[in-house]
Amino acid sequence: MTKQAEASAPLGSRPEDEADLPLQPMPRRFRGLSGRLLWLTVIFVMFAEVLIFVPSISIMRSTWLRDRLDTAAAAGIVIDGLQPAELPREVQEDTLLATGTKVLALRKDGTSRLLAAIDVPPQVDEQYDLAHESMLEAMHNALDTLLFGGDKVMRVYGPIGETNMIIELVMTDMALRKAMLSFSRLMFGISLLISLVTALLIYLAINRMMIGPIRRLAHGMQVFSERPEDPERIFRPARAKGELDVAGRHLAAMQRQLQRTLRQQKNLADLGLAVSKINHDMRNILASAQLMSDRLVDVEDPMVRSFAPKLLRTIDRAVGYTSEVLAYGQASEAAPKRRLLRMTDLCQDVRDILAIDPEAGIEFVEQIAPDLEVDADSEQLFRVIHNLCRNAMQALVQAGKTGDDQPRRILLSAQRIGSVVSITIDDNGPGMPQKARENLFTAFRGSARSGGTGLGLAIARELVLAHGGTIALVEKPGPGTQFRIEIPDRPVAIEEYRVRA
Repeated sequence: MTKQAEASAPLGSRPEDEADLPLQPMPRRFRGLSGRLLWLTVIFVMFAEVLIFVPSISIMRSTWLRDRLDTAAAAGIVIDGLQPAELPREVQEDTLLATGTKVLALRKDGTSRLLAAIDVPPQVDEQYDLAHESMLEAMHNALDTLLFGGDKVMRVYGPIGETNMIIELVMTDMALRKAMLSFSRLMFGISLLISLVTALLIYLAINRMMIGPIRRLAHGMQVFSERPEDPERIFRPARAKGELDVAGRHLAAMQRQLQRTLRQQKNLADLGLAVSKINHDMRNILASAQLMSDRLVDVEDPMVRSFAPKLLRTIDRAVGYTSEVLAYGQASEAAPKRRLLRMTDLCQDVRDILAIDPEAGIEFVEQIAPDLEVDADSEQLFRVIHNLCRNAMQALVQAGKTGDDQPRRILLSAQRIGSVVSITIDDNGPGMPQKARENLFTAFRGSARSGGTGLGLAIARELVLAHGGTIALVEKPGPGTQFRIEIPDRPVAIEEYRVRA
């Protein structure tokens, strides 16, 4: 793990240990998301039934009391029609037992008459006027009777049909509470059955539409993480068009991309090992060539004397490159050793190394002022310019001669603007393919020609950025490719400026 990643981790945690933790198995269905959904559905339905239960028990209580008033009213009208005769005691007791009351009275024409009475209670605890009882009062009275009733005496009265007569009853709430408890048990059983059936249906529907696909996604990720290099372990999404199916297709695409990345990393690791071995042997060969080339300086032949210094510089650069080959594989380039150097000398070295065949019909044109200097590392800037010029030459060679008489040409120009030196490499070849433009400066993807690796542009960009500069592909109206490099001068300390002044 990089230092940046370690710095961003919370204190007390060790991310490198988290990667070694064993994968958690999938939870059982009734312990996972579907199980929690099942029990939550049961709880929510029961809560909704509780909200329905209060008005339901209130209506049941009002209906029960109204039935008692209607029965008592029928008996009271009969008893009232027998006046002035008095009802026998046994008949009164039978009537009260039939209505479940202790006192039966009839209010008529402003007067109240006691029709029958048995075991008259000393006091009345509650009074209910069914004709003027509101919904909230009915719910409150129902809960009070259900929770705290059973031994209270209540007086209930209400009108008889559409007449002006009012029937009154005095009775205990024991029978009413028993009826309410039976109704509550029935409601609870029905509510529980409804909640279980609803929860089961929702469980089956959600499990099929959501939980099942989610478990497939989780299983696919778990199976892939065990052996990500195995193509057979890539998730196979369904053909449906739901959100989870779209997520499955994205997961499969991500896994395929990850496999390609893993293969590239494996290839890079193998390439790094091979380069290390080649680099070791190449340095020995170049060292021997360097020793033999040193003897060419003592040869008196004028032709040898003219080519010997160039050959020595070339071998020195090759030895330096082999020492820096592994630096790119380690994602680090050596810091530039900057100094002021003449651009004309650097361009002359590039021209000599390119060694363009005169019969190829390719012109190498320089437009650089003789006194132009750039503040840069000579070897690193040479690598950048040589790489771009070599790419331009290879593109011109592969393209062949153009249909018109216009010569194939590589133009290398540079100019200073303030404290920045702008270098342009331009050619009139076929131009850069669109795929290479989309992956410009990306190793192994940004190659402009078939069989290329794209490492040259990636290394060039890294070296330019190390100088604090920029490199970019410039759009041009005509054919060809144009790169522009901008290298700024280093900031000058005030003491150094005074010494120069």
